[in-house]
Amino acid sequence: MASINMSYLNPRTVILIGIPGLQHMQFWIGFPFFAVCLVALLGNIILLIIIPMERSLHQPMYIFLAVLAATDIGLCAAIAPKMLAIFWFRSYSMAFDTCLAQLFFIHALQCMESGILLAMAFDRYIAICDPLRHTSILTPSILGRMMVIVAIRAIVLVGLLPILIKRLHLFHSTVIAHSYCEHMAVVKLAAEDIHVNKTCGLFVGFTILGFDMIFILISYTLIFQAVLRLHQKEARLKAFNTCTAHIFVFLEFYILAFFSFFSHRFGRVVPSTHILLSTTYLLVPPALNPIVYGVKNRVIRKRVAQVFLLNHGSQQ
Repeated sequence: MASINMSYLNPRTVILIGIPGLQHMQFWIGFPFFAVCLVALLGNIILLIIIPMERSLHQPMYIFLAVLAATDIGLCAAIAPKMLAIFWFRSYSMAFDTCLAQLFFIHALQCMESGILLAMAFDRYIAICDPLRHTSILTPSILGRMMVIVAIRAIVLVGLLPILIKRLHLFHSTVIAHSYCEHMAVVKLAAEDIHVNKTCGLFVGFTILGFDMIFILISYTLIFQAVLRLHQKEARLKAFNTCTAHIFVFLEFYILAFFSFFSHRFGRVVPSTHILLSTTYLLVPPALNPIVYGVKNRVIRKRVAQVFLLNHGSQQ
């Protein structure tokens, strides 16, 4: 009876405690995360303004970049408000259904970002390995279909996770040792058999992240082979230069993604370290992406400078 008394049947609310072991420092930890969110929002909003305005950027790579920027804004909006409310205002309570909604949006947007990175790698492969057919292959209709497939894949597969959690009724706790509703953090609260939930989580992770990473690696392997076959050194350097931003974004996303994914399931990482790194994984790439692509692209740099100079001139 004691175990039953300590269980919760169909809980309506959950408690997010933030970063276990570091609750006394959460107020101050919130400020760097808030700064990262501001950089992410500002940078991605600027991209979403500049790319539609500048006709020279109406190319597949920059269309994908605009979609990536919109995804990054959504990811920040899904995680930051509640996380900062926990850190600054001790707003720990959250409706269970709202928690599942946050879980869905965070993981779905992560999976969409992975799909967009795969699409960008495919674009670079066509641009370097078959440049004469680049525009005929990646037509606007093909780009639209690719983005629809990326979105549907994420929605359908990630949608299984909250649906399977809803079939669980008995929980041994309603306290989530995390700063947001992460899938395994919620599943581990259940006092029932969660084998199906764990298996589905692994299936979704490998089906999306694993599949995308493998094909991105194949794309860049073929790209490097094609570049190394070029006779002129300048042509090789120019081709490599077009890929450096993509490679940096690809590495930062997947290294942090797989560390967070495996440490929560199989690792012995200290909870506070895991939560800090998993939150960093969600918020730092959206802040770095517009910086990396903006620094590498002369047209974007010029447009940003014009915007800020015009604003500065109007104030004077």
